Order: sequence, then structure tokens, then C-alpha cells
Amino acid sequence: MRHAKAGDKLGVLPSHRVALLRNLTLALIEHGQIKTTTRRAKAMRWYAEHVVTLAKRGDLASRRQIVKLLGSTETNKPGHNRIRLALDKVYSDLAPRFKDRQGGYTQIFRLADPRVGIALPCA
Repeated sequence: MRHAKAGDKLGVLPSHRVALLRNLTLALIEHGQIKTTTRRAKAMRWYAEHVVTLAKRGDLASRRQIVKLLGSTETNKPGHNRIRLALDKVYSDLAPRFKDRQGGYTQIFRLADPRVGIALPCA
């Protein structure tokens, strides 16, 4: 019996879940929209909204917390850094756009046709 039901575990190990949420959030920041399952979209919603809320504060501590949430800034490709590009986009585009809103930055749409070959409902 799970007494403290603290969020959806998505049926994966904790390290896998953190990596999944980081990648989904990065993809959402980079592309503006993503196509995934409903469970993953609902789990990722808190993560993405927390990043935007931190960016709205605009100080150095919040920038460091966003880097901590999104992962390491080191990549194998020299000159290519997804985290730094996402940080710039969050601070230049998303934070000013949502400065007057107190939450609810993401929206989940259910697709009419599910993805072919997957028996899960898509968001």
C-alpha cells in the first residue's frame, strides 16, 4: 500500500525517470510543442512549469537551479550545448511572455488519432 503517492513513477527507475523528464522538457523548450503519451505529458508538466517559474525570478541562483534541473552543460560536441541554448530561450522568450501569469504555462491536447503502432493514448 503506497501511503504517500508522490507523483507518477512512469514504471521506470528513478534515474531513467529524471533523464526522461529532462529530455522531454528540453524538447518542449526547443520546439515549443512535443508529441508524447498522456502520462509522460502530465509528469513533465510540473518539471517544465518549474523551469519557467524559476526563470521569471531572473537571478543567478534561479539560473543555477534551472541548470541543475535540466542537467549538465557539458556535451561531447564542441560548440554545441543544448542546455545553454535552452536557458537563453527560456530567459529571452518564455519568462517575458509569462511574467503576468501565476502558473499554467503548459497545455496538453489529446490527439484525435493515436500514434500508429503504439497502444497508448497520446497527448
